[in-house]
Amino acid sequence: MAGLGLMGTRAWTDSSAREMPKRPLGRTGFEVSLFSLGAQGVIEQAGSEEESQAIIHRALDLGVNYIDTAPSYGNGVSERNLGEVMKHRRDEVFLASKTHDRSYDGTLRLIESSLERLQTDHLDLYQLHNIRTQSDLDRAFARNGAVRAMERLRDDKVIRFLGITGHRDPAILRKGIERYDFDCILLALNAADKHHLPFQDDVLPQAVERGLGVIAMKVPAHGRILRPDGVPTMEKALRYVWTFPVSTAIVGISRMAQLEENISIARAFEPYSVPMMEQVASRTAHYHEEASWFKYYW
Repeated sequence: MAGLGLMGTRAWTDSSAREMPKRPLGRTGFEVSLFSLGAQGVIEQAGSEEESQAIIHRALDLGVNYIDTAPSYGNGVSERNLGEVMKHRRDEVFLASKTHDRSYDGTLRLIESSLERLQTDHLDLYQLHNIRTQSDLDRAFARNGAVRAMERLRDDKVIRFLGITGHRDPAILRKGIERYDFDCILLALNAADKHHLPFQDDVLPQAVERGLGVIAMKVPAHGRILRPDGVPTMEKALRYVWTFPVSTAIVGISRMAQLEENISIARAFEPYSVPMMEQVASRTAHYHEEASWFKYYW
């Protein structure tokens, strides 16, 4: 952990201000909120329009300026719910979505549908979604692959920046950023990470060295990391991740109280010491497979 350059006690944030701390999103030139909204949870659930939109509006009101979604979240429900807010507040958000299609034509069709649902004419970040295997990389980078489509979209100013995402195998993500000069990476990182295929060791240092914006996901692992005999609170789970040199962490929200709690934690954030990082990680050793289930089964 020490080799990663964990955040110093005053680095990138001023908790005394009690406002949403911000960090640079790599070399994009954007200052991103420490806590960001992952548009899953209630936002991807059919019939949740009123609650979802209230959560999105509240997040923006409280200083969140980065939202991550994907067309596969709720089969488009997430993007549609976001679109109802974006049509009024698009200029307040660094908006990220993804392509799960590895082909050129499929990606162009996919983003057209995403833009329609999101009620916008551009995305700030467009990402290769869920890169798990060498085959995923090879298909995306083929002559008729998704990366070529993303480059065309960037040239046409439909998207601003390119990214890659994954939560299964850090070695594959490392190959991706070695193969192409992406702007951002979305990777799995939580307090159980070190015990199996650690993203914190195998890809995070390379991403930071290359100047990528690093977005962390799977912080609570759909709630599975939160246990009295392990990591007992969301504050500890988030604090562990934010102590690494990540730009932000996205978290899906199930109800308004969760959103407000997470933003309160971000406003009060202070980095852990190295001994505390090791202590928190050690408390997940006996259930790390459950807390990192996405590396094994997804």
